Amino acid sequence: MKIYLPDNEQARQQALEIYRILDTPPEIAYDELADLAAQICGCSAGLLTFLDDKRQWLKAKCGLPPDLTHVPKEISICQATICHDDLMYVPDLTKDPRFSDSPLVAGEFGLRFYCGMPLISEEGYALGTLCVIDFEPRELSFEQQEAVRRISRQAVAQLELRRRLRERDEMLAELDKARAMAEAERSKSDALLLNILPPAIAEELKANAKVRPRFYQSVSILFVDFADFTRHVEAIEPAQVVHQLDEYYSTFDEIIARHRLEKIKTIGDAYLCAGGLPEINRTHAVDAALAALEIQDLLAKANRQRERLRLPLWMARIGINTGPVIAGVVGTRKFSYDIWGNAVNVAARLQAAADPGRINIAEATWNLVKARFTCEPRGSIEVKGKGPTPMYFLERIRPDLAADPAGVVPNDSFWRHQGP
Repeated sequence: MKIYLPDNEQARQQALEIYRILDTPPEIAYDELADLAAQICGCSAGLLTFLDDKRQWLKAKCGLPPDLTHVPKEISICQATICHDDLMYVPDLTKDPRFSDSPLVAGEFGLRFYCGMPLISEEGYALGTLCVIDFEPRELSFEQQEAVRRISRQAVAQLELRRRLRERDEMLAELDKARAMAEAERSKSDALLLNILPPAIAEELKANAKVRPRFYQSVSILFVDFADFTRHVEAIEPAQVVHQLDEYYSTFDEIIARHRLEKIKTIGDAYLCAGGLPEINRTHAVDAALAALEIQDLLAKANRQRERLRLPLWMARIGINTGPVIAGVVGTRKFSYDIWGNAVNVAARLQAAADPGRINIAEATWNLVKARFTCEPRGSIEVKGKGPTPMYFLERIRPDLAADPAGVVPNDSFWRHQGP
């Protein structure tokens, strides 16, 4: 039997792949069309088939065994049908020289009648066929032949609908994927923004694309600076210096977060944070004092270990001042939340006037913490740009308000204390 191939066979095969119909499970819509064609034509079987490069695959088959899924392409009669754009009608296959020697006709299958219409896509490709077959020669009326044409068009419409629904589902899936990716990127951006800015400031920036500067009447500024840092830089490899700073600063971040302080920035070996902003509270001076004691306790424990190993000690000077500041976001490409005001400068001066391993606080801070902490008066010390300034060394939490011998951890009575 001669093998018939359309002139556009390669393009036709590619078009068929777009529909993703091959080897799909049975679908009632196609089964009903094949059954309707067989009933109208009074034939034993109705088929809806698609032809790839090797086979004629049966999507729907009314009147044939369920286990019959395909026919080899070289013996298929429908291969000739897809080479044309109209009905192929053969009342007696044994009398048609094109098919009389086909195994389907001359063999045990004993096919005698065939009428098929190509399923032509919107792009003009014959993807398969709707056909009726019988095992006795027969004649179809004009109306029956026209019915096969019309049912084939319904099959194509069903096929196109199926493709559009699949493409819609794929598009929705891609949209969901893109939405999920955008949400993940937005979450990453939000997380990054929250690493740079306080949550309230980040939300204001996202909502308004800018942040309004704010004046705070009372804020406690905590300034930490490592003593003899230049000596550390000269004696240790640069990578190790950065590693040590990163370890300490990461721990400082955890400490100040527990005490409701906001990290402002690091400048080399200097670490600046503040309490009472952007969320205003009344305990910022106490919070700063607790954080400072915990930072010095952390460094003291680390230095005891380093001393046993004969390693250089990392000693810090800490200064705390309480006063008014202006806070806002600077920059448009690299945002930075910063604070300005004389209170910030005084905190830096207090840090510089502290002894290594000690916490130096201003009188304004002392007045707010003296009921809960033990402090050592230092008298008035000259401060650049401010003159003689009363200062105090913050030593520890009062013994009756401490949960540990070192006076670093407050006990249950600490926050209830209303003493002088």
